[in-house]
Amino acid sequence: MLLEILTGVVVLAGAGMVSTIRVVKQYERGLVYRFGRVRPKIREAGLVMLLPFADRLQKVNMQIVTLPVPAQDGITRDNVTVKVDAVVYFKVTDPVLAAVNVEDYRSAVGQVAQTSLRSIIGKSDLDDLLSNRERLNEGLELLIDSPALGWGIHIDRVEIKDVALPESMKRSMSRQAEAERERRARVISADGELQASYKLAEAAATMSDHPAALQLRLLETVVQVASEKNSTLVLPFPVELLRFLDRANRDDGAVAPRPREGD
Repeated sequence: MLLEILTGVVVLAGAGMVSTIRVVKQYERGLVYRFGRVRPKIREAGLVMLLPFADRLQKVNMQIVTLPVPAQDGITRDNVTVKVDAVVYFKVTDPVLAAVNVEDYRSAVGQVAQTSLRSIIGKSDLDDLLSNRERLNEGLELLIDSPALGWGIHIDRVEIKDVALPESMKRSMSRQAEAERERRARVISADGELQASYKLAEAAATMSDHPAALQLRLLETVVQVASEKNSTLVLPFPVELLRFLDRANRDDGAVAPRPREGD
């Protein structure tokens, strides 16, 4: 009977010793509450000894947490309805503040992130959301980091993932981009015509100083047309040659004597 009592006492003592031993992992930190008050010393990774019936251990994860922010509907400063989602990377820097000052720091960071994202949407233009995301990410990080410092949380990075636009706005932007490309094409074409006109003017001035150059150019054009194996060959005549022939015909008509009546 005594042996059984001793065995029971040993078993209870062993169970009590085991219940007072906890293991803290490498990426965790342990907070010990003794009669409800947190101890100032933070338990590092390894074995932690607790007082029976007096201490309670709470583990706090020190890894970087990836928290997706649900898509938020908002109206930009230029009155465009958009839907924006983001992602927040944060980690706990002070386990005591994270465990004591806020009930659930993950939920708190998520709510602040959603509110800050809506605020950023209302203060920004559509062009900023589409092309200037780095500056918006920095502003969003500052908005979230301000209240998170009091919770022992450090915001490592905030990134806007996607900006969803209405279908009507997408079509409008597509038409605008198409019109802009067409405008650039017309400007480039007009610039090419202007440069070509300068070169043609220079060529005309050179040919006027050297009339033989015009004849050589005419012969070169004939050769190019003949090389296409066409059945019909159009041979242009210089305008000066036609004027010369017309002037010669007029001179012949003026010299010829008129017939008399009765002859």
